[in-house]
Amino acid sequence: MIKTFNTLFVTMFGLGKLPKIPGTFGSLATIIILYFLFHIFNLSSNLILIGFLIIFILSFIAVAIHIKDSENKDPKEVVIDEFIGQSIPIYLYEISHGTQKFADEALIFYGVCFLLFRIFDILKPFPVSYFDKNFKNSFGVIMDDVCAGFYVVLSLICFMVLSSYLI
Repeated sequence: MIKTFNTLFVTMFGLGKLPKIPGTFGSLATIIILYFLFHIFNLSSNLILIGFLIIFILSFIAVAIHIKDSENKDPKEVVIDEFIGQSIPIYLYEISHGTQKFADEALIFYGVCFLLFRIFDILKPFPVSYFDKNFKNSFGVIMDDVCAGFYVVLSLICFMVLSSYLI
């Protein structure tokens, strides 16, 4: 029973078991979930943050259990790391400046975050590649996506700064 729940958790309820591009589907599911949490259910950002922190901490344990007896230490079916990494730029966008975010603006931003996150997760620029190559455990599985998430944030900040000088 615990092993089954663990597998459901790390695969985002079986989404990671899809035969093609499970990471992309995990990221897509993440933006849909977050859109509903922030814009449909209007949950408090503090409540969402607590949920993220719980998932983040539990994911280290769950991924470690899932890959313990496996030769592949970063199996494609594990997509909880995509949830964590994809959540970082979206959460920071939603809490930024305390301003009102409109649904259509959020959809555009979520789409940009999705594309940038997938690019950084696939191309794995340093330090994403460092965690991916040097840590063959749950830490590496999760931290490469955390770094990809922060690369999205950094890219968007650079874009905003540059566009403020050009406009």
